[in-house]
Amino acid sequence: MSNRIIPLLTVLAALFAVWYLAAALMNASLQRDLFANNDNKSYTTGDLINSSLNMERPKLPAPHQIASELYKLVIATPPSSKRGLVFHARITLEETLIGFAIGAALGIGLAVLIVSIPLLEHSLMPWIVASQTVPIIALAPMIVVILNQFDIGGMTPKAAIAAYLSFFPITVGMTKGFRSPDPLQLDLMRTYSATSAQVLTKLRAPASLPFFFASMRIGVAAALVGAVVAEVTKSEDGGLGARLLAGSYYGQTVQIWAALFMAAALSGILVALIDGIGRLTLKRWAFLT
Repeated sequence: MSNRIIPLLTVLAALFAVWYLAAALMNASLQRDLFANNDNKSYTTGDLINSSLNMERPKLPAPHQIASELYKLVIATPPSSKRGLVFHARITLEETLIGFAIGAALGIGLAVLIVSIPLLEHSLMPWIVASQTVPIIALAPMIVVILNQFDIGGMTPKAAIAAYLSFFPITVGMTKGFRSPDPLQLDLMRTYSATSAQVLTKLRAPASLPFFFASMRIGVAAALVGAVVAEVTKSEDGGLGARLLAGSYYGQTVQIWAALFMAAALSGILVALIDGIGRLTLKRWAFLT
C-alpha cells in the first residue's frame, strides 16, 4: 500500500504547489490594482501573496477557496435549495442517466447489427464515425431548437445530446467485443449447427463483457459531458452547466471551479460504480483472477 500511496501523495503535493504558485502569479496583477485603488502602497510581498490567494473574484482560484465553496454549496446548503450544487447535480445526473441509457441501447443495437450483417460495417460505420466530427458545442443548440419546434422540452433535448455523445464509444467497443471470440470457437459453434442468435448469446455476448464495461465507463463520462454542454445551451432548467454559465456571467470564478469539480466528482462516481460492477461480473465469469 505504501508503494502506491507515497507516489500518489507526492504527485498531489507537487500539483497543489504548482497550483498555488500559478494562482499567486495570475492574481498578483489584479491585487496590485486593488491595492492601488485603495491607496495602499505599504503592502509587503507576504500581503500581496496572501491577498492574491484569497481574492473574491480571482483569475485562478486557490484550492482552499474551491474547497470552501464546495463545503458551502454542498454541505452547508440544503439539498433542495437551488443555490446549492446538490440540487443542480441531481438534475445533471438525471439527464446523464437517461441519455446514457438511450446511448447504450443504441450503441449495443448498432453493434449487433454490424456484427450480424457484415455489409453494414462499410455502409453504416463511416456515418457513425462522421457523426462525431461535428463539434458538440455547435450541434447542441441545433438539437434544442429542432426539438423545441416539436414542443419537446425539459430534460429530453439534454438527454438526446448526452445520448449522442455516449453511443459512439459504446458502438465501437461492443463491435470489437462481439468480434473478440477466437475463429476456432466460431467454427465449433457452426459445427454444432448453432444459429446466429445462439452464437450471439452464448459466445459473442459473454466474450464481449470486458469490452462492454470498458465502453460503459467511457460512455457514461461522455454522457455527462453532453448533459453539461446541453445545460449551458439551455440553462433555465438548472444543472451544473447552468451554474457554470451563471458563474461566467457574473465573473464568479470560484463558483465556476466548484461546479467543475462537482461535475468531475459526479463523473468519477459513475465511472467507479460501473467499474465495481464490472469487476464483480468479470470475476464471476472468470475474466479476472
